Amino acid sequence: MKRNNLIFALGAILILLAGFFAPSIVTNPFYFFAGYVIVQYIVIATGWNVLGGYAGYINFGAAAFFGSGVYLSAFLFNAFGLPLWVGIIGAAALGAILGLAMGYLTLQIQGVYFAIATLGLVIVLETIVHNLPGLGGARGMAVYGPAPPEWSGGPVQYVFFVILIIAVACVALARWIEHSWIGRGLRAVRASEDAAECSGVPTLKLKLMACSISGAMLAAAGAPYPFYTNFVEPVTAFSLLIGLNAIAMPLIGGTRSWAGPIIGAIILASAQQIATVTISSELNILFVGVVLIAFVALAPNGLLGLAKRKSAGTAQ
Repeated sequence: MKRNNLIFALGAILILLAGFFAPSIVTNPFYFFAGYVIVQYIVIATGWNVLGGYAGYINFGAAAFFGSGVYLSAFLFNAFGLPLWVGIIGAAALGAILGLAMGYLTLQIQGVYFAIATLGLVIVLETIVHNLPGLGGARGMAVYGPAPPEWSGGPVQYVFFVILIIAVACVALARWIEHSWIGRGLRAVRASEDAAECSGVPTLKLKLMACSISGAMLAAAGAPYPFYTNFVEPVTAFSLLIGLNAIAMPLIGGTRSWAGPIIGAIILASAQQIATVTISSELNILFVGVVLIAFVALAPNGLLGLAKRKSAGTAQ
């Protein structure tokens, strides 16, 4: 395990160094625009998987946490001129509180009822933002961020590096959870909550922790978004596509390990970016739907589960 930890740490440092020096090598800003979306989806998929994959609680409300992070970050900057890093910390704290509140209110119910309850959170928060003039209401609001640091190479290169740092931090946390007593407890909850409870596993405490951590990651993913688009409005911030992608990406890669959401996010987000440029952005939802049906039917444990099954079959 120590060797694996060292390899993971070295890989994370190399990725951050690559992101830091990329602007001096890649001059076309489009690659940073597209890369931002892919890395952002890695954060969303990793955050969703802490609750949906490790604990087995399907959360349709990813857009609620992402949108709350978007609007809190935009509001803190527009109203008080606070820097982006304050917005990220504030968004993560707000996401954790929302996740904890959602957990207390909904974790007594399970299955499809829990999923429907989380979907209701998206509708509630979007309706609140729609009716708050201080957040721009339905018209949205412009966010003209500060000048980026000179070393960053430009605004889009800067927000790309910021979301890359968030992604590395979230993946490291998800990996630690998977191999810690929290991950073992969540796996027991996913296998059989009643059996886990009878074995002395503190199921409610673990589920609340998973809700808070998952909410914090999803909200942190939204914090740099206003500085990426320079404009936010409720329909996009609380989009159905975010919730669908959050579920689809871990299902594609595999929900039982920290690497699965990364694989799924890279595949799905890259395909959507290519489809947006070459065909139409309207095909994104159709593409996600087809991919979801295909993986649920043919590879319910994702690509990692499929590879593991093939490997076991070859060994026999």
